[in-house]
Amino acid sequence: MEAIWTSVVAVGGTLLGSVITHVFQRLASRRNEEFTRAEALRQEWIATYTAFAAAVEDYRHGQATRWYRKTEDAGGESYKEARDEAHRLRTVTRQALYRVKLLTHDQSVARAAELAYQQTMEISEAGEHSEYLSRARGAREAIEAFVSVASRLVR
Repeated sequence: MEAIWTSVVAVGGTLLGSVITHVFQRLASRRNEEFTRAEALRQEWIATYTAFAAAVEDYRHGQATRWYRKTEDAGGESYKEARDEAHRLRTVTRQALYRVKLLTHDQSVARAAELAYQQTMEISEAGEHSEYLSRARGAREAIEAFVSVASRLVR
């Protein structure tokens, strides 16, 4: 009889060990999957936020060129080319902005991106040189503010 109980305890211990091992392996696997998913999302944020910052910075430069060409000769060919390029850059920036808005869960990042876009769009509407400088500075500061806010999510 003692041999039967010894066998029952051995089989029970083996089964219990198997169940516990299975539970811990499952928890470890779930943790690993969550980490992998979080890291992939983090990498996507980095790529998206970097692409937006680059696009809006290019757009800012395009708007500056557009403003200068307009003050030189509003009807000239170089102004028309600068205007068309600024429109193309605006489209690229708007597409990057949509991606930021779709990807982020933090509304402060989306608002900062929208503000950077708006501030940049307003550069070409400046009248005097001092107004242009003010708008260009505001756009640059808005872009830097976006980078600052977005960087908190990717660290």
